[in-house]
Amino acid sequence: MLNGRPRQRDDVLFHLRTRSPHELLLVIVDASASTRRHQALSDAKGLLAQLFDDAYRQRARLALLTASGHVPKWQVQGLKASAGLRNWLDGLGAGGGTPLLAALSEAGRWLTARQKRFPAEQQRLLLVTDGRLKDWSMLPVLDCPGLLIDIERGPIRLGRAKVMATELQAEYRHIDDMELTGKITGVSHARSSRQPPE
Repeated sequence: MLNGRPRQRDDVLFHLRTRSPHELLLVIVDASASTRRHQALSDAKGLLAQLFDDAYRQRARLALLTASGHVPKWQVQGLKASAGLRNWLDGLGAGGGTPLLAALSEAGRWLTARQKRFPAEQQRLLLVTDGRLKDWSMLPVLDCPGLLIDIERGPIRLGRAKVMATELQAEYRHIDDMELTGKITGVSHARSSRQPPE
């Protein structure tokens, strides 16, 4: 440029600003009847409220799938986090069966299609569950880093969520051990850095 006038072709070409890839957090919430015990879902809702606030501030995208009743249900699919999620969260109640395996399978299919459309997007899984499934043969492993938050409470704990985290190749944390600030969305992107639960 000379005095604001273009001197060569590159001076008039539009240059895109470089931006970091978008982030997507895929959240699966187990809201089956068993999560009513010992205020498990109630405490999880507090954790999710902070998560939604963090995602909103970071302009992250959310996909939100609820596992309760007979079939899992999408609440949000890849939209930017919004204040409206608090209304949904306030109305979330526990009940019905545990279609968690169906939710994981559905999430896996959706994620595969999403990765084809947005290959540069940084995707992470957050699974909130008490792990109280009767049995499972094999869990589908989703192709992104994950964190399982165990919300099982009470004097008798089955500990299935820890086994589930291992099979999903996800990090494991019990909700009582969670530090709220910065720990929810800070899932490592490197699979190799994940340590299986002891």
